[in-house]
Amino acid sequence: MTKTTNTQTNTPASGGAFAYAPAPESRSVVDIAPSYGLFIDGEFTESSGQDRNKTVSPATEEVLAEYTQANAEDVDRAVRAARKAFEKWSVLPGAERAKYLFRIARIIQERSRELAVLETLDNGKPIRETRDADLPLVAAHFFYYAGWADKLDHAGFGPNPRALGVAGQVIPWNFPLLMLAWKIAPALATGNTVVLKPAETTPLSALFFADICRQAGLPKGVVNIVTGDGRTGEAIVSHPGVDKVAFTGSTAVGKAIARQIAGTEKRVTLELGGKGANIVFDDAPVDQAVEGIVNGIFFNQGQVCCAGSRLLVQESVQEEVLDSLKRRLSTLRLGDPLDKNTDIGAINSAEQLARITGLVETGEAEGAERWSPACELPESGYWFAPTLFTNVTQAHTVARDEIFGPVLSVLTFRTPDEAVAKANNSQYGLSAGIWTEKGSRMLAVASKLRAGVVWANTFNKFDPTSPFGGYKESGFGREGGRHGLEAYLDV
Repeated sequence: MTKTTNTQTNTPASGGAFAYAPAPESRSVVDIAPSYGLFIDGEFTESSGQDRNKTVSPATEEVLAEYTQANAEDVDRAVRAARKAFEKWSVLPGAERAKYLFRIARIIQERSRELAVLETLDNGKPIRETRDADLPLVAAHFFYYAGWADKLDHAGFGPNPRALGVAGQVIPWNFPLLMLAWKIAPALATGNTVVLKPAETTPLSALFFADICRQAGLPKGVVNIVTGDGRTGEAIVSHPGVDKVAFTGSTAVGKAIARQIAGTEKRVTLELGGKGANIVFDDAPVDQAVEGIVNGIFFNQGQVCCAGSRLLVQESVQEEVLDSLKRRLSTLRLGDPLDKNTDIGAINSAEQLARITGLVETGEAEGAERWSPACELPESGYWFAPTLFTNVTQAHTVARDEIFGPVLSVLTFRTPDEAVAKANNSQYGLSAGIWTEKGSRMLAVASKLRAGVVWANTFNKFDPTSPFGGYKESGFGREGGRHGLEAYLDV
């Protein structure tokens, strides 16, 4: 695999008869300040300490901005501001809270192009994904929970359900703005106030969201944004003034949080890792299934907790499916995330790239067969070519561990029972997919899968009305839908 300065990579198998012209999105629509402070009590403020961090563009390694490393004293200020705001926000009529949420949703829509470019710059994912998937879903979550704010009595949690108090929320770097929406929208709709920490590699969209809160006239202290690394997150989780902890991230950190709050009265929801099985039966429409496989594992460079990273193919169609899949992968374009033609963007950080590389090397060392399409990688930035592993057994590391990258492990099965057994043979239980033309088979197999979300003839399909969450080491609790309200109510 070679390196090149050219960010246009894979060309169609036809030999490029219809060549792609670069179609870059303009960076001029977003104005990034050189430095950012903390958003506490409705204002941007400096930390009591002096530590600063830098956030870089994964595609170019360019420093985008500096931001504050919040310490325990800063977190305490944020929690106290949230507690003070809770006194008025929690007793505000639901219809009044809904007005703020509707306003936030509309502003997100108005600024969606700006936010999409910002997210792509800071995260490395293709502009096509931030523009067409992330931002519409972000606005939809605020619209959806705005609708619930004055209907909580009818949500099925008893009469007059009450807010918990201050929610401490820690979100990951793979969907920075979307995970913020998943956390903040239901918290505000139910009358809680928030102290949120974005991931250390992707703080910018959360800081821009703070500006949206001011633009919407949200009362001071209802939303507070504190930036920093794991130390900041730990200060939020351990703070005695936090009533509810919501975390999305790695299973290892989730376990640490569970240990930390054990014995306290804090409520907690954890959405953790996954190793989703994508099951293709012999009667599946192959072309449709291949598109679903590609979307399942190569969307957002595979940096998705519910990615379909284990492909289970019925033996009789294995060759046909793999041949079609390899042809399809040869047409994917890896390169500049701001180019509207790009399918595969940059890996989020050097640390994540090293983890992916190490696990792939382990897979090869254990005897799995690695394949990638011909692919030239840009000289600067963090890049990894889309990769398949065949001749994989359930004992292989690449079939067991969450790689969190554009790496697909392929296994086979003969019967539906064997498919279910292999799919469930994982410490995780977040997602699964089923590809078949038989509705009866979909229902029969889905009922046996130990996964929080099961897609049929699609994958990575999200909707704010649908609950999301996992079993086993994929965490507990549900976000999204009516179920997502319960975690923020005293029921």
